[in-house]
Amino acid sequence: MSGIVLSASVRQNLLSLQSTAELLSTTQSRLATGNKVNSALDNPTNFFTAQGLNNRASDINNLLDSIGNGVQVLQAANTGITSLQKLVDTAKSIANQVLQAPTGYSPKSTVSSTAAVLGTAANLVDGASIKTGDVLAIAATGGGTATNITFGASESLDQLNVTLAANNLTASLDSSNKLVITTTNDAASSTVGAVTFTNTGGGTVTFGAVAAPVKDTASQDVRKSLVKQYNDIITQISTTAQDSSFNGINLLFGDNLKLTFDETGKSTLNITGVTFDAAGLGLGQLTAGTDFLDNSSANKALALLGSASTVLRTEASALGSNLSVVQIRQDFNKNLISVLQTGSTNLTLADANEEAANSQALSTRQSIAVSALALANQSQQSVLQLLR
Repeated sequence: MSGIVLSASVRQNLLSLQSTAELLSTTQSRLATGNKVNSALDNPTNFFTAQGLNNRASDINNLLDSIGNGVQVLQAANTGITSLQKLVDTAKSIANQVLQAPTGYSPKSTVSSTAAVLGTAANLVDGASIKTGDVLAIAATGGGTATNITFGASESLDQLNVTLAANNLTASLDSSNKLVITTTNDAASSTVGAVTFTNTGGGTVTFGAVAAPVKDTASQDVRKSLVKQYNDIITQISTTAQDSSFNGINLLFGDNLKLTFDETGKSTLNITGVTFDAAGLGLGQLTAGTDFLDNSSANKALALLGSASTVLRTEASALGSNLSVVQIRQDFNKNLISVLQTGSTNLTLADANEEAANSQALSTRQSIAVSALALANQSQQSVLQLLR
């Protein structure tokens, strides 16, 4: 087309039309995309800065899925601990039923003086059957502490019972005023330890043979039933701990959880799991005919359940703190993504009102340029008329 000769006015109008068309194309592109920067050619600084912000927002957004899963893992563990606490409380209730049940032995183990003592409940030391300096020794009974009592000038029945309590024993005077020593309910299944009365002071009391406890069949059947109920709860504790998982991670059955909060991997949270099956909580199955025979075994079970309950509460507190941290970071990441995306948009987003006004102005300019081009061609059209 280089052979075509255009006048200066026509060429000037042509250049104006081309420039206007180029600007109009740019404006229409901005209106269509909503962005004033669509490529590095538009504004290299803004384009690459915005791209970096968007990339970071995308990386953090990808982490939100794993953080969300982490929240659910903690929720599952927290739900498991709540259920475990309820099961432990149920086991406590069963053990308390043992304490309220009738004594498993009737009669319990006893030993009594062969003859009546001459003293009273207010003062057993009568100066004849029991004298000052006499010694009453009883071997350890039912896990209690061996008793060794040296009678003074005065020894009431209540004082004697205070000392005997540590050895799971109690003393009384029967209708014949014989001194009777019996096991307490805590050691009802045990036999009174060997009794020795040394008349150092010259007392004449002697004790007969120790009578072994006699099982109460009906009461023991009740206690066997409670053992079974207790064991069922212990089984449920283990299975509940095993089931407290989410997406293959179980913080109550030995698994650990690591969460990453930023795109560099430097901001992390490591949560160490625990093993809260029955064994992990220090609990175990009981044996019918061996356990819950008396209050002592029930109190032992209650002590273990109390320790388990304390451990569960401590872990629940730790899980709650970790859950709070994870949820805070989850919300922080969501807000940070919004900030990054807004910053990117501010660098590249077009002003629709401005671009619409530009489009109208350029359309008008284009129409004017077309008219100007027509006027510039009128002189050549006049020459054409002469040639005709």
